[in-house]
Amino acid sequence: MSVSDARLAQIAHRFAEIEARLASGTLEGKDFVAASRDFAELEPVARIAAEVAAMRGELASLAALDDPEMRELAEEETARLKAELPEAEHNLAIALLPRDSADARSAMLEVRAGTGGDEAALFAADLLRMYERFAAEQGWRFELVSANASDIGGFKEAVAEINGNGVFAKLKFESGVHRVQRVPVTESGGRIHTSAATVAVLPEPDEVDVSIEDKDLKIDVYRASGAGGQHVNTTDSAVRITHLPTGTVVTCQDGRSQHKNKEKAMQVLRARLFEAQRDAAQGAEAEARRAMVGSGDRSERIRTYNFPQGRVTDHRINLTLHRLPEILEGTGLGELVDALTAEDQAKRLAALGE
Repeated sequence: MSVSDARLAQIAHRFAEIEARLASGTLEGKDFVAASRDFAELEPVARIAAEVAAMRGELASLAALDDPEMRELAEEETARLKAELPEAEHNLAIALLPRDSADARSAMLEVRAGTGGDEAALFAADLLRMYERFAAEQGWRFELVSANASDIGGFKEAVAEINGNGVFAKLKFESGVHRVQRVPVTESGGRIHTSAATVAVLPEPDEVDVSIEDKDLKIDVYRASGAGGQHVNTTDSAVRITHLPTGTVVTCQDGRSQHKNKEKAMQVLRARLFEAQRDAAQGAEAEARRAMVGSGDRSERIRTYNFPQGRVTDHRINLTLHRLPEILEGTGLGELVDALTAEDQAKRLAALGE
């Protein structure tokens, strides 16, 4: 998909306009925040567009040269530019693809044990640790919001908040069913078991994105309890919030205070309601997204972690990597994330060209 010279000029003009507004010193409050966000989103696009415009301009200048003495040098430079320009134009086309408005946001990560009992809970803990280490590698802040521990050290479910720039863009393809094949620590006969855990990645909303009225909430408080006596309180600090219009239920008992647990539960509730709003609003766009690398549906099996063979297979893009330890350590997850992003971009580019 080639971008016209007129479109390049339009991008440059728009970027210069935003830059001038920010430099004027007249913007305040919400106007300054909005302009800063626009600048941050357009800056990488404008940089690539300027590079493409410069290369095209240089090619035109070289083609117009009449000096015979310069012709040989011009031919070498023309060959170089013609070899480099397609990649720059491809990068620009990707940068101009319609973006999910939530891509730049932080995210709430939910991991739940699925089929497989204790082994599934242990695998859920492995996944949570993988994302925590990947977040650290990216320079993001990872904070456990709530956790329901199993008897042998796993998690029946856990929710974490991951703060940073572009968290949702990188992790959104992680939503779905993750399957593990290995010999459980509880298996005495050495047989390989298959277990599963579900992952959901939800973009974190701003306060203005979701309006929640007090009359729509049913809040229950009760005494927290945990595996092996952990997190047991002598006061009613655990909180369960039910959003009556949608039936969405969120519980939090990890904090020591009722106030803190309520605050965290409301955080998770906002994220779930925001995601439901997005799904309802996107409609046809959500259908199109399912045709890409996955719907993000928690019922969709997306990846298998096979311990005996030391491999991880992502079923959506038929990619198998024999680097299971590094992936579960978080250091190798980036390769899968990048491959999924590239596949999504390629399919969206192809769809634009149809």
